[in-house]
Amino acid sequence: MNTPTTPTPCANDPVFNVRGLLDAKIPAESDIQAAMQQGSKSFAQWLDGRVARFATRRYDWDALKFQADYDPKYRRAQMRYVGTGGTGVASDMNTVPAGHFTFSTMVIPAGHEGPSHIHYDVEEIFFVMRGAMKVICERRDATGKVTDRWESIVRERDLISVPPGVYREEINIGDEDALMCVMLGSPTPITPVYPPDSPLTKIKRDKK
Repeated sequence: MNTPTTPTPCANDPVFNVRGLLDAKIPAESDIQAAMQQGSKSFAQWLDGRVARFATRRYDWDALKFQADYDPKYRRAQMRYVGTGGTGVASDMNTVPAGHFTFSTMVIPAGHEGPSHIHYDVEEIFFVMRGAMKVICERRDATGKVTDRWESIVRERDLISVPPGVYREEINIGDEDALMCVMLGSPTPITPVYPPDSPLTKIKRDKK
């Protein structure tokens, strides 16, 4: 007796979830492209504008200079690829336009650190390309008191995803410059803030 089998779906067949409900209607390819394509650019111009080559990047040591001016241990540099990230840089026309997330790399000299800060609206991902970073995460109560603390060492090709609403601090514990990829889950993340007891909360910064 032959047992009936479920046919293998084709790539473009409608997709149902575990409750048997059809997923939300997906727009036509042309509609998706039109929503992202800017003005009257040709297809080639549109895609050329979505390439960010290393040769045309530069490390921006000024993006977080206001922190380093307060304490040299905070000196580090951002290289932007998609959007401007969470450093507070107002604009950078030499990046791929951010649709759903931002992507940059960060150089952190030996012994330097990214001070404790919090993103209320987005997940933040650190992917270590070179070096070793100690990551410290904290939860605080309404008065600013630390209620939970966690730390770990992330090394080359390790990744950590820090949820929104958690304070995070990254310290280069190696002897050489560390290099990290940094992603934020929004095209325009809210500029992060510092713990209430951090001296950086009182520092004014110029918008770039």
